[in-house]
Amino acid sequence: MRDILKDFLFTKGYFVRTNTDKVGRAPEFLAALAKLFNIRIVKNPDWASIDMVTVAKRNLGAHVPPPFYRGFPFTVRELALEEIILDRLLHYVRTYGLGDFSSPGYSVFEDEVVRPCFSEEVEVRKVSIIGEDEAVDLLRGIVDSLLAGSRPLSDMHYGVVRAFIEEYSYEVAACNCKDTSCRLLLDTREPQLARLLKLSDVIRLVEWLQLLTYKSTDIKKLNLRNRDRKFLTAVLDAIFEEGPIDVRTCLEKKRLWKGLLHHLHYRPVNDEARRFLHAIRNNEARSAYSEFERLVNEGGAETGTRDAASLLRAEKGASAVLRHLDYLLSMSWPFGDIDYILDQIDSDNKVLLIQLLSHYADGVSCEPRVFKFQKLGMMRVYHEDDRKSIKPHSFLNEKLAGRASLRVLSELERACKGTFGRVYVDKGMRRIALPLQEGVSMGGVGTLPRGSRLPIPAGKKIRAFTYWERVDDIDLSAFALIEDWGKIEFSWRTFAGGRSVEFSGDETSGYSGGSEYFDIDIDLFKEEFGVRYLVFCDNVFSGTPFRECTCKAGFMMRDNEDSGEVFEPSTVESSFSITCASTFAYLFAIDFDRREIVWLNVARDSRQRIAGETPMGFIKDYLRTTSVINLYDFACMLATEVVDDPMQADVVFSDRDVPMREGAERIRSLDTERVIGLLS
Repeated sequence: MRDILKDFLFTKGYFVRTNTDKVGRAPEFLAALAKLFNIRIVKNPDWASIDMVTVAKRNLGAHVPPPFYRGFPFTVRELALEEIILDRLLHYVRTYGLGDFSSPGYSVFEDEVVRPCFSEEVEVRKVSIIGEDEAVDLLRGIVDSLLAGSRPLSDMHYGVVRAFIEEYSYEVAACNCKDTSCRLLLDTREPQLARLLKLSDVIRLVEWLQLLTYKSTDIKKLNLRNRDRKFLTAVLDAIFEEGPIDVRTCLEKKRLWKGLLHHLHYRPVNDEARRFLHAIRNNEARSAYSEFERLVNEGGAETGTRDAASLLRAEKGASAVLRHLDYLLSMSWPFGDIDYILDQIDSDNKVLLIQLLSHYADGVSCEPRVFKFQKLGMMRVYHEDDRKSIKPHSFLNEKLAGRASLRVLSELERACKGTFGRVYVDKGMRRIALPLQEGVSMGGVGTLPRGSRLPIPAGKKIRAFTYWERVDDIDLSAFALIEDWGKIEFSWRTFAGGRSVEFSGDETSGYSGGSEYFDIDIDLFKEEFGVRYLVFCDNVFSGTPFRECTCKAGFMMRDNEDSGEVFEPSTVESSFSITCASTFAYLFAIDFDRREIVWLNVARDSRQRIAGETPMGFIKDYLRTTSVINLYDFACMLATEVVDDPMQADVVFSDRDVPMREGAERIRSLDTERVIGLLS
């Protein structure tokens, strides 16, 4: 079994015993797992092997490079501000001044480090050992759920799908996500997989080809090699032979199609292809959205929006009406047929319904809006300028927004109802968000859907970390969010800090590897700065994309007065690989009022080398995600009946080991893939 599959199952609480594992020394390996990682094997302990120690080490870290101050945080506290400044200047002169990145740099003022024995209170990490056959069955169900999802997959999830297909000859019967279909087709170069695409998806395929092969996102300037032109021609021929050929949708991107067909010197393979080329070249041919705009503009509020909504429903489906609901309702108000517009949204698209529900939870505002969307595995943020925000159909009034919100909620409840029979839902699921935008996330131990929350126990502080190899410098930064979403930066370039914040230093290490840390004392920080949120970011200062280096980030729960190593694997709550194609990523936030970690884990489409140079107001949506809808609410909607006793339930949503009847299904907060399947 491939390492990526073993690592993925480890994040779900499983080690895999493969046919190549050597057994017979299980007690030694059990002791190593317990001592190094505080792992207790709860199933098949006699199957323990050295490979499992390697898997744990790879995911939780073991030999992590020390930070600039190797005695962090104690030696940092002992230094005067002048010594810290001089440390920094000397380090920068050697590295960026003289260009010497040959070895990690350390403080010239730090005394010899003496480490006491580790003695912190740590929660036991329970892991089961399963056989390879059981692991394959488990992975098959996960892959089925991921392929059923309509949203783009993260790099980690896509890697699992691809590895499983290749390792176990899994035949992809269907795939509901265009991005996933395109990536599979590009990686396999099997034209028969074109059956997963519609004709309009070919433009998306070319975008992925440009990014992955030519490191470009501009498909208006194609310069494809002959091999890629032949491949795209074979894909087009296969679609024209078997379909579906959605010409009206293709007309929405007529210019891109003209450029692509010209670059390929495409020759039609049959009559369907000839008719398509004629439609693309004929300027009189109109897309559904062109006709939609004509009806709105020419028909007026009384009939135009009604006809436009009918056209969208007939041509593009109820989901298209959902995507344009604000526009249709605002153009209809106050004279149009509002009820008719709302009657067109009887959709089973749970993801869109949930996104609209969250949108209406923002309330009514006349401020310029911020739009977030994901494309090619990264998040893009668009800020509406004042000129565009004054359009009358940019906003709904409070009455109309409330009316739309109630209807969307009703549709969501209808779409969910009866998925399961009797369901038990643990109250802890109120902290878990729904996985709606996992395509811009990174994978690893302890990761949860964006907006999910984890409690911080009393007596514990948060130690945020990042470490890397094969790159000169990665910076870990922290930003306190203040009024109007301004920020206070904590890093070596600001000197901001106090008794509650300790920063390990700005390591510039070259390819030999380096690390950085923040220690945040929860109670002291709130007392010192009086802010509610602190956001952590990672950026590659030297400009190399994360995808081209090795970088991990996460956090540990440490005692306020910690002991032992700076990096202690047994205290790691989360450790994930940053693999995005950009140089900037949001990691997580701390909510000081509720004493909780809030998951962000966002790969942003940015070449930003210095964190904090871009607005951060859009993050507020993720800080309130679970207050709008959470896994608890969603699980209750799926139920025919919600029960108080887990022994009576067909499905149990809980992270606790509660008693369950035989045959019942258990869904945990970390079973993100199962929830993705339920959202489909």
